[in-house]
Amino acid sequence: MRHVTVRGERVPALGLGTGQLADDVCYRAVRHALDLGYRHVDTARAYGNEHAVGKALRDSGIDRDEIFLTTKVWRDDLTRDRVRASVAASLGDLGVDRVDLVLVHWPSDDVPLVETMTALRELRDEGRTRHVGLSNFTPSQVREAARHAEVFCNQVEYHPLLAQDELLGQARRLGHLLTAYSPIAQGEVAREPVVRRIAERHGRTPAQIALRWLVEQPGVAAIPRSHRPKHIEANLRIFDFSLAEEEKQELHRVARKRAVRLSDPEYAPRW
Repeated sequence: MRHVTVRGERVPALGLGTGQLADDVCYRAVRHALDLGYRHVDTARAYGNEHAVGKALRDSGIDRDEIFLTTKVWRDDLTRDRVRASVAASLGDLGVDRVDLVLVHWPSDDVPLVETMTALRELRDEGRTRHVGLSNFTPSQVREAARHAEVFCNQVEYHPLLAQDELLGQARRLGHLLTAYSPIAQGEVAREPVVRRIAERHGRTPAQIALRWLVEQPGVAAIPRSHRPKHIEANLRIFDFSLAEEEKQELHRVARKRAVRLSDPEYAPRW
């Protein structure tokens, strides 16, 4: 497993996303991933699956300190008291006394960022989380958040059909992690001729090419979501080959040209 080092913290470059996975489906996916060697698991209060994730973590028998665990606070819970209540509920459902990372799931104009980030910073100082960060934040919003707390991560949609050059550059300048969700564009990468051609050249799947492209980028981690054992297994088989520099640049050019954004709800910021 490749790791990304951020401010002295080694984060597994490949994790398991659990959005839209519920109950036993979520439990089995997380257990299978952990049994295979995954050590990075991403959940959120809004997913409603923290209890299943927590049970899988406990039943795996793996020491808690070996797993990088992320959860998120929903955009309706960004006041100080609600941030604290949300994180307390997450810890209770997960069955842990701390997580490694708490993210603001989506930005909101209803609560000043200073209040939200101050609350998260307090929770970090109390040992309820090791780090705090953001998800779905624009560059200007990241800069504002960073005024009030040390930002460890910005988690955003990122794949070979959607470039994130500005956010990636910002992450490198500020020294935080960029985590890619929907890293295979919900399967759409398989329809892209450039990705397919590179996959055929390497004897890999388009999904494996997309994931390899991401984790080869400095400061980037990817959290593909799947409940299918064969896909969870295949996603892990990306560390025994490399992409040529020209192939990486081809994929960057596709991402800049296609600009396919799959997660853009009405409350999203103006990208």
